[in-house]
Amino acid sequence: MNRYRLYLDESGDHTYGGDLDDPDRRYLGLTAVAVKTTDYRECFHPTLERLKQDVFPHSPDEPVILVRSRIAKKEGIFSRLRDASVNAAWERQLLAFFADHLSVIFTVVIDKKAHRERYGRAAYHPYHYCLTVLLERYRGWLELKGGRSDVMAEGRGGTEDLKLKQVYEDIWNNGTQFLSAQLMQNAFTSKELKVKKKEQNIAGLQVADLLAYPARLDVLIRNSRGLARPPSRFTSRINETVKFKYNQYGRVFLG
Repeated sequence: MNRYRLYLDESGDHTYGGDLDDPDRRYLGLTAVAVKTTDYRECFHPTLERLKQDVFPHSPDEPVILVRSRIAKKEGIFSRLRDASVNAAWERQLLAFFADHLSVIFTVVIDKKAHRERYGRAAYHPYHYCLTVLLERYRGWLELKGGRSDVMAEGRGGTEDLKLKQVYEDIWNNGTQFLSAQLMQNAFTSKELKVKKKEQNIAGLQVADLLAYPARLDVLIRNSRGLARPPSRFTSRINETVKFKYNQYGRVFLG
């Protein structure tokens, strides 16, 4: 049986606070990449480390952590990207990594304004709702692949991480509205959600971070939703590169 790990990260605000007419706050996206554990150890992680060392030379004792927001601002070590030749090499190598080393991507985007208007105080927590739908879709893919998986999410903070772990454990113990607990337990190897920080140099979480924002925009564009600003040229190139990495049911918009 094939063993996988699913790496999760979010893009957008996960609360109902603020101005939900603002596209930057209205939509939350949850994106996940699944990697076979043997591939992760032998190819995925070491290849990403070589890419980082090539574009951003550094001491292995102080690894470079890829964070999309810092890369976009070209700050810190990423200021090297202000050099056009370095930036071109970075974009070329990263797109090649996505093309060669991503197996499958899942993205769920929720319209928080529509969800809150429909359900009022009974509205489900946006992140938790997205997680439930994403795990349902991922479970179906695992069944097709004859695989099982555990799940790792990017940590967001003590209380939020605890609640997220509780939601995951509840899904594992009791299933969802559409899938039984037995089906979920057949697919997922542990009832415990792993929560880590990208700063621990976890390749899967860094890649999920790099993909989460482009993936959210891609789903919104496909569903004719307004954006606060058009995607950058590189964001569009990322989405074009990974469009065949989605499962047939791997893009979901919860309107």
